[in-house]
Amino acid sequence: MTRSSIRSVCIYCGSSPGRDPAFVESAAELGRCLARADVALVYGGGDWGLMGAAARACLEAGGTVTGVIPEFLLQREQAAGANGLDGATMIVVPDMHTRKQTMFEKADAFVALPGGIGTLEELVEVLTWAQLSRHTKPIGLLNINEFWSPLLTLVEHMTDQGFLHNPELTGLRIATRADDVLSSLGG
Repeated sequence: MTRSSIRSVCIYCGSSPGRDPAFVESAAELGRCLARADVALVYGGGDWGLMGAAARACLEAGGTVTGVIPEFLLQREQAAGANGLDGATMIVVPDMHTRKQTMFEKADAFVALPGGIGTLEELVEVLTWAQLSRHTKPIGLLNINEFWSPLLTLVEHMTDQGFLHNPELTGLRIATRADDVLSSLGG
């Protein structure tokens, strides 16, 4: 897939800001970059943390944002005072499995920013699908301040130990700056 054929990017990232201010700054910059490139942002629908920073910045820069959120998380966010993001299309789904499938279907590419277990799980699932030849959509990491470097070391170790026979099938693409993400996805 070439950069020009990427019309939407699904981001996986934390619903918290993390400890490094560069995480939030980079998430917001990625949102702005997507808007400038007229690439829609697909994300988990949260209003907080890196999710909210990326989506808000994309909207403020004139971009298109689609959030996909399970009903139970929507209720939790509303209970915590989140109002959603004005201008974003929100799709409420019944569960996490439907959320991941909907995000997958709406995206031409995927990028993981810093996050927790949920972010890691979403990333690993699309990597697994790629390795099993279920898709050929580009998958990238925004490796802000080496956040994902331990995972990259683990992937290399898995390959060296004979557990990843075709690591090129995942096509994991690495960027260290938000404004390099789209070019990294283009090959």
